[in-house]
Amino acid sequence: MTDQATYQGFALDADTALALLDWQLEMGCDVPMLDAPVDRFDLPARVAPAAPVPVTAPPVPDDDLSARLAQARMLAQGAATLEALAAAQEGFDGIELKKGARNFCFADGNPKARVLILGEAPGDEEDRQGRPFVGRAGQMLDRMFGAIGLARDGVDAERAFYVTNVLTWRPPGNRDPEPDEIAVSLPFLQRHIDLVSPDLIVLMGNIACQAAIEKRGILRLRGQWVQAFGRPALPMTHPAYLLRNPVAKRDAWGDLLSLQARLESLAV
Repeated sequence: MTDQATYQGFALDADTALALLDWQLEMGCDVPMLDAPVDRFDLPARVAPAAPVPVTAPPVPDDDLSARLAQARMLAQGAATLEALAAAQEGFDGIELKKGARNFCFADGNPKARVLILGEAPGDEEDRQGRPFVGRAGQMLDRMFGAIGLARDGVDAERAFYVTNVLTWRPPGNRDPEPDEIAVSLPFLQRHIDLVSPDLIVLMGNIACQAAIEKRGILRLRGQWVQAFGRPALPMTHPAYLLRNPVAKRDAWGDLLSLQARLESLAV
């Protein structure tokens, strides 16, 4: 076998043969020749198309999320007290997380406090105890706000804080909440905040910011006052982030001082 082929008496090398093939393809010769010629004008007789078989369209299912949202809004608006709201939200079956969680985590602290801290979702220890912010991050939270004279167990509303989460059921593996999980939780959260009626809200972490102001990027948002649920709100880095990144505690301290100054200005 040689590197040349013979075509109509001419010797072709491999490169020339390949170039000819490329030219034929460019000219549209992309169908191989058959053993016998084909008359392209000899069309087969037209066959009448078969009558279409009627197909019954399947019924369009109801929008499950819309139905769950409507139910959540109805239950939330019907709650006149925090106790009634907690019972309504705990009994709500429109969120799958309820099936895998151990305990319902509604809130903790003094509901008459001027400051409401909004976290993300229960973790393992919160799921175990049925209270928000009781694990390592919760202990950090207590120390942070204790540094400016606020405590969750404070009897005096001026020196207390109240804490809850966007979600009241723990996501498996502490994953981020899904958008529909946040959506069906929002009517209860809005009613929760209305009933507590805090002067200021602290948005702890990305999920709290996503739910309250539809933004993420806590490292950009932190320290800047915004409006959430009709009230002044301050985004802050989550205590769990501070445990992983101690260098960020300096910025968190600045945010706490900003919160303290805002409280003092409102008291005048």
